[in-house]
Amino acid sequence: MEKFVINGGNRLTGEVNISGAKNAAIAIIPAAILSDGVCCIENIPNITDVTSITRILYDMGAKIRNINKSTIEIDPRPIKTHVASYELARHIRGSYYLLGALLGRFKHAVVTMPGGCDFGVRPIDQHLKGFAALGANYKLEGGMVDVRADSLKGTNIYLDVVSVGATVNIMLAAVKAEGLTVIENAAKEPHIVDLANFLNSMGADIRGAGTDVIKIYGVSYLDGTNYSIIPDQIEAGTYMVAAAATEGNVLVKNVIPKHLESISAKLEEMGVKIEEYDDSIRVSRTGKLNKCNIKTMPHPGFPTDMQPQIAVLLSLADGTSIINESVWDNRFRYVEELKRMGAQISVDGKIAVVEGVSHLNAAPVRATDLRAGAAMVIAALAAKGTTQIEGINQIERGYENIIEKLTELGADVKRINTPDAMASQVV
Repeated sequence: MEKFVINGGNRLTGEVNISGAKNAAIAIIPAAILSDGVCCIENIPNITDVTSITRILYDMGAKIRNINKSTIEIDPRPIKTHVASYELARHIRGSYYLLGALLGRFKHAVVTMPGGCDFGVRPIDQHLKGFAALGANYKLEGGMVDVRADSLKGTNIYLDVVSVGATVNIMLAAVKAEGLTVIENAAKEPHIVDLANFLNSMGADIRGAGTDVIKIYGVSYLDGTNYSIIPDQIEAGTYMVAAAATEGNVLVKNVIPKHLESISAKLEEMGVKIEEYDDSIRVSRTGKLNKCNIKTMPHPGFPTDMQPQIAVLLSLADGTSIINESVWDNRFRYVEELKRMGAQISVDGKIAVVEGVSHLNAAPVRATDLRAGAAMVIAALAAKGTTQIEGINQIERGYENIIEKLTELGADVKRINTPDAMASQVV
C-alpha cells in the first residue's frame, strides 16, 4: 500500500507551476471523437484521470501519440464503435462525456454510469433530458446507459438545475445536430468555456459559453486542430490554501487570476495577502487567520472542489466559521479524518460549523476522495509531527507531480510503500 508521509511545520516558499485543468481535459479529450481530423492537445495534466479517459479512446480504436509529457495527438477517425469499455469507464466520472461525443458522431452511445469520487448521487437526468430534446431515445440496463437517435435536431433546452456535466454533454451532442440548439440555465465554469473554444477551433459555431445561455449552431464537419488547455483553477487554489496554512510565501504561476477570484476573495477576508499579476498570484501570510463563512456555488461562486481545502484553513482560524455545501449531498466525509488531527468541526446535513484551534496534530489519515485528499495534504503540511496519508491514488487522480511540487516549495513529503495489512497476515 502506497502512502504519503509528511513531516509538518515547514513554511512553503518559492514558486509552483500549475498544470492544465483536469476538468477541461476530461471533457476535451472525449470531444476529440467528434473531429474529422487529427487533434493536437497541449497542456495536458499528467494525472490518472486523464490517462484513464485517453486509454478509453485508444481502446475504442483512436490513434494516440504522446508528443511530450504534456501534449498528445489524437486521431479519432479509426474509431468504429459506439460502446465504451465498462471496465475502463466505470472508475472515472468524465466517462459520461463519451455519451454526448459518441451520440454526436454515431447517433448511438453505450457508456457505463459515471464513477469518480463517491460523495453523493450523480444523477444524469438532465443529460438524458437534453439528449431526448435533441431527438434521442435512451434506456438504462445493467449499469449502462444506451442512447440512440435516427437524427439529432437543434432545440431549446432548459436545465432544471445548473449542471456542468449536462451542459458539456448537450454541447457535445448538439455540435453536429441540424439547426440551432439553445441551452438555458447553462453552467458557466471556465472549463465549459474551454470546451467551447476547443470545438470552435475545429469549426464549430458555439456562442455564449461562460454565460447562462449557450447557442450552438450545428455544423456537419469539424476539422482537426491544435489547442492548449487552460490552467487548473482547483490545483492553483489548493496551493494557495497550502501557502496560507503554513504561513508561507508562494508565487503560483501559469494561472488565470480571474478564474481564482472567489478563492482569492475568501483568503483576503481571512487575512491572507494576495498579489495578482498577469498570469500568476503571490500568496503570503504572516499574521493570524480570521474566521469567515463559505457557501459553495456554481461558478463564479466559491467552488465545491475547494471546500475541503478551505475547511483546513478555517480549522486554524480564530473563532467560529460556517461552511454551507450547496452542491453535493455528502462532501463532508473528510471531516472525521480532520478531527483525528485535532480539528473541531460539527456537521449537520449540508452545514459544517468549524471552531478554530491553535494547531493541528499529526495522525494517520485517509483520502476519502480527490479534494478531501488534497485537504489531508494541507492539514499534514500545517500540523505538528509526521502524518501518513492512505488512499493517495485518489489524490493522484487530479494533482500532477504533487510530491515534486511540494518538495520544491520546501515541504518534507515522500511516498512510501508498506505491506498490505491483509497480505501480511497470510501465512
